[in-house]
Amino acid sequence: MGALDIDLLKGDFPILSRRVHDKRLVFLDSAASSQKPAAVIDSMDRFQRERYANVHRGVYTIAEEATCAFEDARRRVARFVNARSPRELVFTRNATEAVNVVARAWGGANLGEGDVVVLTHMEHHANIVPWQMLAAAAGIEIRWIPLTADRRLDLTDLDRLLDGASLLAVTAMSNVLGTVNPVRPLADAAHAAGARVLVDACQHVPHFATDVQAWDADFMAFSAHKMLGPSGIGALWGREELLEAMPPSWAGAR
Repeated sequence: MGALDIDLLKGDFPILSRRVHDKRLVFLDSAASSQKPAAVIDSMDRFQRERYANVHRGVYTIAEEATCAFEDARRRVARFVNARSPRELVFTRNATEAVNVVARAWGGANLGEGDVVVLTHMEHHANIVPWQMLAAAAGIEIRWIPLTADRRLDLTDLDRLLDGASLLAVTAMSNVLGTVNPVRPLADAAHAAGARVLVDACQHVPHFATDVQAWDADFMAFSAHKMLGPSGIGALWGREELLEAMPPSWAGAR
């Protein structure tokens, strides 16, 4: 590979031509949200100008074009994370909604008084608050995997924490610490204890090849805005048999 052409890469991002306080803009907040390259901006603009219509709601030309574009995007994203089928990929507004869908639909149908969900002390609020709400509403117990002094998961007591658990919800990579967690060994331990596994992969998917089959997870959530895509869209991957068995988390469609 040749030398990285920084100026060429910067040229892909229109916002980097801005000056702020009479200095060129340097954006250092990509762990929170990434800027959008011209290819993304242009594609969104082209769709709005040329073929915007309701998806799966019409048989006229641009409605069919919009539906085809939507389903092609689903296939591409499913392939990107090595899903077995596009049917395992559900578009959401963001990863927060994806986690809430699991908590409301799967959790609401499968968890009740005394059931256990295991979280970690490095989780984003999006992977904490939905479970706290379920704990308040349904009486589930939340257990916590603590951290070591070097900000890694302390797994010395993992077997006890997973004993009797129904779900392990864990981040693959912390947006605050940068810690990359051993998802497959955690999933193996959870499954051995009879628990399902939800992975918050918001930070992992933009930076590493992500393979849901290699992880042997049950659910995974991630967001487009972390990986050069638009805000307002994320994805929930789930095993098809689990998604099929889940009741709707929202009712109606407008």
